Amino acid sequence: MTRIAHTDLDVFPLALGGNVFGWTADRDESFRILDAFHAGGGNFIDTADSYSAWVAGNAGGESERIIGAWLADRKPDGVTVATKVSQHPQFKGLAAANVRAAAEASLERLGVESIDLYYAHFDDAETPLEETVTAFGQLVSDGLVRYTAVSNYSADRIREWVRIARDLGVAAPVAIQPHYNLVHREIEDDIVPVAEELGLGLVPYFSLAKGFLTGKYRSTEAEGEASPRAAAAAQYATPQGLQILEVLERIGAAHEVSIAATALAWLRAKPTVIAPIASASKLSQVPDLLDGGRVELTADEVAELDAVSEWTPTDM
Repeated sequence: MTRIAHTDLDVFPLALGGNVFGWTADRDESFRILDAFHAGGGNFIDTADSYSAWVAGNAGGESERIIGAWLADRKPDGVTVATKVSQHPQFKGLAAANVRAAAEASLERLGVESIDLYYAHFDDAETPLEETVTAFGQLVSDGLVRYTAVSNYSADRIREWVRIARDLGVAAPVAIQPHYNLVHREIEDDIVPVAEELGLGLVPYFSLAKGFLTGKYRSTEAEGEASPRAAAAAQYATPQGLQILEVLERIGAAHEVSIAATALAWLRAKPTVIAPIASASKLSQVPDLLDGGRVELTADEVAELDAVSEWTPTDM
């Protein structure tokens, strides 16, 4: 387990992404995935109030409802649930009243007394940051939220949030959720230094580069496939991207784990990373995620992956 700094949250070092629940994984399959993850030692689940409003017939909150139903039915011990606010169709933005209403709605869907980790999902330029920081602090003071965090914020805005929180004497963020993986390393120039400076933990999303780092998609021809996942992953299937997969495959074989598990292990080895987020839309994908939370790469293996991934695809 890994302790999130400034908290009493001990989490498995791989967070199960809930974005697929109610989308590519129906309720029954979601329960099977959650059961297997928990049985394998996983206790960290990540979702958002907006998941999955983009699906025809959905309104947002579907993932939270499935997770809440699973929690109520299984009553698992020691599970940490993170969710987010600002993108639900009925609760857009980070104005104080909206943050409060959205948190209350998430609590109802999850069926819990307090949210373990509550993220500002995206920055809201139309709302004064002090108003948002105050609102998040009030949620903690009132017991609706245990700890706060930010996602998709710039380095400067993270520093400003923490400064305001300290000036006001309210809860400051304990974690940052950024886009980070072997083919998207730009945050090492700005977000990682901020996390190190302020003692915040990283919980990266798109840890498997939209599926590319599973090794399943190795041709740009996938762009013509019907699957949105295949088309999204195919953009990384450049010569450099394929070199990364080759190294991942070789290192993974040495540890008897998959390409995906090896890519997740590389992220876990990076400074300030607490737990990468990865989703499973099928029960059969869960073992790779659990392996990704356990396998330990050597310093030489991490360095080799660092070297082969020192490039940035264009328009990614």
